[in-house]
Amino acid sequence: MPALRAVIFDVGGVLTTSPVLAIRDYAVAEGIDYGILGPLIAEPDSAWSRWERSEISEAEFEALFEQQGRDRGITFSARAIREVAFGSQHVRDEMVAVVEHLRGRVRLGAITNNVLRDDSRPRSLDLHGLFEVVVESAKVGLRKPDPRIYHLACDQLGVTPPESVFLDDIGVNLKGARALGMTTIKVDSTLRAIEELEAAIGIPLPRP
Repeated sequence: MPALRAVIFDVGGVLTTSPVLAIRDYAVAEGIDYGILGPLIAEPDSAWSRWERSEISEAEFEALFEQQGRDRGITFSARAIREVAFGSQHVRDEMVAVVEHLRGRVRLGAITNNVLRDDSRPRSLDLHGLFEVVVESAKVGLRKPDPRIYHLACDQLGVTPPESVFLDDIGVNLKGARALGMTTIKVDSTLRAIEELEAAIGIPLPRP
């Protein structure tokens, strides 16, 4: 197995609290079937996915996403869900500290499914200050788990996928990375991911 030379982080749900969990909690509170809404958000050709690839405008997203929901028997406000997703995120200082600790020790990158809005993540989170390479779905027209987005990040970092560790909070995104030979670590609300990363790369990492 090649030596691990790069660590690549997801943003929402890894460097920040999870927008997915915020949407789920909102859906439950509003009586919206998350068993339908959650998969709809994740579908590669859903309005949400197309918006994250910058294929449609925000107005087109709202109209199409609500229609896709009605087609599946649920009714919701796309704008409200968007505001919950973006407005709920808070920086996870313990994960940012890990990134800062690794600077100069390994290559550092981020891959994020995002949209072209300044409020889509906390303003205090300076991705370009933290990482050598930042690959954003809304800028490159690719979205996890498309294998091309992982290859793009690795190419820009000058490593191969098997030389990389990828951290994400979404199983399907990890599966896509793992299929390319990347070492994958699932992130939840605990410190387990930091422990797993430390074991994988052999570098002692800070804890809060």
